[in-house]
Amino acid sequence: MAAKGRVQNLVAIVTGAGSGIGQASAIRLAEEGATVVCADRNSGSLEITKKLIADLNLHSESYVIDISESKSCDELVAHTVSTYGSIDILVNNAGVNLPGVFHEVSNETIDQTLDINVKGAMYLTRAAIPHMLKNNRGSIVNMSSVNGLVSEPFLSVYSASKGAIVMLTRGIALDYAKQGIRCNAICPGWVDTPINYAHAELLGGIDHVYSTISTFQPIGRPGTSREIANLVLFLASDESSFMTGSIVSADGGMTAQ
Repeated sequence: MAAKGRVQNLVAIVTGAGSGIGQASAIRLAEEGATVVCADRNSGSLEITKKLIADLNLHSESYVIDISESKSCDELVAHTVSTYGSIDILVNNAGVNLPGVFHEVSNETIDQTLDINVKGAMYLTRAAIPHMLKNNRGSIVNMSSVNGLVSEPFLSVYSASKGAIVMLTRGIALDYAKQGIRCNAICPGWVDTPINYAHAELLGGIDHVYSTISTFQPIGRPGTSREIANLVLFLASDESSFMTGSIVSADGGMTAQ
């Protein structure tokens, strides 16, 4: 008899599932028995994720969405519940990192960062919670960043958005702790994903960043998407049943200094 997966028969939405941490999280949840709705604004990237999951003889669904639109978020949740019967896990992972010197940052950069990184997570969480309340259970995993705890040059807007996710996580956790809904956040350090490449260019290029990474990330290497996805799985599963409102750093020691 096959071993039961850690999120067996649960229904999950993962945003930003077309690449990086989102893609790895969708795969990891599917590997452990979840039905995963993979949401992203890039249909081509979603098809890659779907194929990677299908190659494991597992099922997922692709859903193209702009999470900065509240109506689209409502429709994604409604579709998930009508198709699969519930929503048990929400992974708010989609995000953008548009670095720059603050006084040169455009209104468009500020709006896009807050619309996707903050408001998108708010919209989806707001839409999902009523369905979780009906089942007296649910796990929300928010992707913050080490930059939600400490900042770096050129990341004022991004850091502000990720700090907002930290406080959103704590607020949601307190509001619903007695109703079976848990909400936790992950703060990754420097992970080898495309979201960091523009920032790397401002720091001297990706090769320079990786050759000097031990100066700011003591473990001496970038993290991998799979390593963060393993943490997503833990927080999504009942293995973390006593955790809510937790802000979990996975940063190679960056914030230990």
